[in-house]
Amino acid sequence: MYSDRTLLPKECLRLCALGTLALSDKPISYADLANSVRHFTAHIMGPSLDMMGSSLQLLKLEGLVREDCNSGSYSDAQLSLTKAGHDKFQELMQGTLRDTSGELSRLVMALKMRFLHLLDDETRRDQIEILHDVCELELDRVLALREDHANEAAPFTGWLDMEARRLEQKRDWLKSLLV
Repeated sequence: MYSDRTLLPKECLRLCALGTLALSDKPISYADLANSVRHFTAHIMGPSLDMMGSSLQLLKLEGLVREDCNSGSYSDAQLSLTKAGHDKFQELMQGTLRDTSGELSRLVMALKMRFLHLLDDETRRDQIEILHDVCELELDRVLALREDHANEAAPFTGWLDMEARRLEQKRDWLKSLLV
């Protein structure tokens, strides 16, 4: 049975939170984690209703993080990753990407790049190859569209040329990560 593993906005927030905890060598307060996730996602995507309202408290309820201190307020609680949280992080890092240009896709790409070094060598290489292939497909679509509209007005064809150059640069950069 086919299963689409494309990350949804809620899963991107989870990946960002779990990855932030995985990067840290010490527990992080709920408030600091929430601020870090909000800061990162807002700088990649801008303000987005899709990226608000998903409570990080669910991570605790699902056993993905644990509270490491006995403070009176949840926002002061120190959170760290559980084994289940680490496993979920690994799963989310292997979520698929349909293209590299949409806002959500840019966020997924940024999250993968930010946390890529936390994966084992084989999984890291697989993820880079997948991102490279997605970029190649996107470039092929832009080049086909450019060819179909070769005789049209300069603003549109100029924009397609710019997109093709951007995708070629991204493709080449991803390929350099495989060496």
